[in-house]
Amino acid sequence: MILGRVFSIAAPVMLAAALAIVPASAAADEQVYQTLDEFVSSAFDGQPPPAEALWVGEELRESLVRQFGWRPGLRVRFWQKAGRTAWILDEIGKERPITAGVVVENGAIEQIEVLIFRESRGWEVKYPFFTDQFTRVGLSPKGELNRQIDGITGATLSVRAMKRMARVALRLHDESQQTILARRP
Repeated sequence: MILGRVFSIAAPVMLAAALAIVPASAAADEQVYQTLDEFVSSAFDGQPPPAEALWVGEELRESLVRQFGWRPGLRVRFWQKAGRTAWILDEIGKERPITAGVVVENGAIEQIEVLIFRESRGWEVKYPFFTDQFTRVGLSPKGELNRQIDGITGATLSVRAMKRMARVALRLHDESQQTILARRP
């Protein structure tokens, strides 16, 4: 009987202690593979242009939500030089955001990199065997990637997040180039 009381008192204390450890370990799961500044600098051969902001109007916002399920803020920061753009985007994998950098030139992806990974699984999307598939990929008229991207067993949600960020970056690149053309006299 005494053992039963000790267990009934100790079990909630042990459970509370175990749950208190989870948030600390979840925060420790964040892996920074490249800083945002390092990515932007490498995208422009060590001479990054100043950051610009693409203002997201109602029409663009509706398009991004409808086509890609991506909800932007009021503006999206990007870097642009001579028709080449670099985007740093976040997308939820399973539960936490994945931060990726995407370089687009001439309407096609030149480079995509996982900069920060915060999930407990699916980290394989950071490796070149996966990211190299995106090189020279563009958007189809339907807003899909114009080439098949192979998935990774056990990383389905991370793969989906990377594909979504690639599609969004391509769409934002197109929008930024149209905006630049509209500003010219």
